[in-house]
Amino acid sequence: MRSERAMSPPAGRLRGYIVKSHRVLDSPISAAPRALLVLAAVLLVVALTQPLWDMTMFAPQYQDGLRLHIYASQLVGGNGGQDLKEINLLNHYIGMHDLAQESFKEFLWMPFVFGALALLLLRAAVFGTVGNVLDVTVLSMYVGAFSLWSFAKTMWAYGHELAPTAPVKVPPFMPPVFGSKQLANFEVYSYPGVGTWAIIVAAVAMAVALAVAVRGARRELAAEPA
Repeated sequence: MRSERAMSPPAGRLRGYIVKSHRVLDSPISAAPRALLVLAAVLLVVALTQPLWDMTMFAPQYQDGLRLHIYASQLVGGNGGQDLKEINLLNHYIGMHDLAQESFKEFLWMPFVFGALALLLLRAAVFGTVGNVLDVTVLSMYVGAFSLWSFAKTMWAYGHELAPTAPVKVPPFMPPVFGSKQLANFEVYSYPGVGTWAIIVAAVAMAVALAVAVRGARRELAAEPA
């Protein structure tokens, strides 16, 4: 009996914390978080129309550089697509697979996932509670982290799965995901594109919306009569 009485106050505080947390999550959100969620949804749609990543390769024979733009659903080479053909021709000499649409499985699901997230953000903006904002924010961050990991994994495979019969032998390598790297006589630069910056701003908007929504819900609960 003494053990049960000793456990009672902490258990009561825990129960009170859980009840209060549920009430916060069930609270409706105000106008400011709703506007931020709509902004985040629009930015995700914008991200589908802009390059997520830009890669540029410079070499003595390519003073103007070869450019590759990676979208959520396609690869686009610079110079009207000619740069992608030139990159694949160079890759052939070192045994690297051609950069092709079908090699990037991300292109099959990213447009649909981004569209679904945009719809969930709009749903949370119209009908949402703090819990809805938390759910869509966490889900969006997971999708963003998984997408970046998947992109890096694909780049790693391209640089390590080299054909042994290639005319030019080079050691396996990891193309840069962010920053610059010297590969043979090429200086390769890889940086986020406009689409990724739109996603980053959308993530910040979601985080701010969640913080404002939680603070508003707590303020309203504190103002309730005891």
